[in-house]
Amino acid sequence: MSDQQRIDKWLWATRVFKTRLIAADACKMGRVSIGGRALKPSAMIKVGDKIEVRKPPMTLSLEVIQLLNNRVGPKFVHIYQRNLTPQSEYDLWELQRMTNQAGRRKGTGRPTKKERRDLEEFIQSESAPNWFLESLDDEDDEDDWTDFWDE
Repeated sequence: MSDQQRIDKWLWATRVFKTRLIAADACKMGRVSIGGRALKPSAMIKVGDKIEVRKPPMTLSLEVIQLLNNRVGPKFVHIYQRNLTPQSEYDLWELQRMTNQAGRRKGTGRPTKKERRDLEEFIQSESAPNWFLESLDDEDDEDDWTDFWDE
């Protein structure tokens, strides 16, 4: 086996990216670097290199322990790479994940049937905020508006 390997192939083989094409695209976009220098997909790496991979919102820091030719199972990834990513990056990722779950994104369309049922269950539960429940109890105040316009 050679003492060097293409970065896109190594990132794919060690399961950093799902496909080799995605790994190559990440390199082309400048998201993969060694020592602050962006790498092309054809860049050669060797054992001991410290690679930074930006996968928004976090940046992974990996050290090459061993090179390989074929993709390995998740149980064996630790043989080929050492994860040097600080905990603060994982905290940032967790915060992003929780923020995305908080509400619907613009342009995602109508709620699904399950989301509608969950919303109705929340509204009928005791955990709904008081101001929300009071606004549902108010009947249409059309009389107030008609009085205003009739004056």
